Amino acid sequence: MEDDTRIAEALTEALQRFGHDVDWVGSGAEALKAVPDTEFVLLDLGLPDLDGQEVCRRVRQTSAVPIIAVTARNDELDRVLLLQTGADDYLVKPYSMRELLARMEAVSRRVHAPVPAVASPGGAGGGEHCVFGPLTVDMRTRQVELDGEQVHLTRREFDLLAALLTDAGAVCGREDLINEVWDPNWHGSTRTLDVHIGSLRTKLGAREWIQSVRGVGFRLVLPDQQ
Repeated sequence: MEDDTRIAEALTEALQRFGHDVDWVGSGAEALKAVPDTEFVLLDLGLPDLDGQEVCRRVRQTSAVPIIAVTARNDELDRVLLLQTGADDYLVKPYSMRELLARMEAVSRRVHAPVPAVASPGGAGGGEHCVFGPLTVDMRTRQVELDGEQVHLTRREFDLLAALLTDAGAVCGREDLINEVWDPNWHGSTRTLDVHIGSLRTKLGAREWIQSVRGVGFRLVLPDQQ
């Protein structure tokens, strides 16, 4: 999704040389129509009809397709909001083709990686289906329920919850969470982790679900175990 024809044509040609099938669209409206038939999205934020963040938000309402945003905006708040909206990664212009391909490969690895088996402290089940008190998580379908009500999480929020569930009650280090949910080579601010933790707490309905351990990281606990 790129509104600059010159840039779009050069990018399309480069990606095709590396074996990718490319469908270029130049507006947010066209992008939203194309998403159901797309396996990967490169999203320019400077679209003529819709802001790229709004396109990302709408895509995430219906699709888990990987998204890398391409932006000239280098402000930390813009990047944090972009990731919170549902982008898997971002690149700041100008960027090299080598870095773009490396980031596409890294995002694809994370998206298609098998979900590890998860124990179920305080509840029944395990493996693909985890029950932790009133919280139920289906790792196969990536569905989350709390007290029988569905909780809608972004991909990052779900991956973060799954990482904390892997050893519920134990402290997960900040760097460990970033390496697992983002990428060991990701250079974003740790502020991004805090934003996602805050969003996850809000969606779980209580800050007490995720306990901060000063100077170390976070752990998942039942609210009544605080």
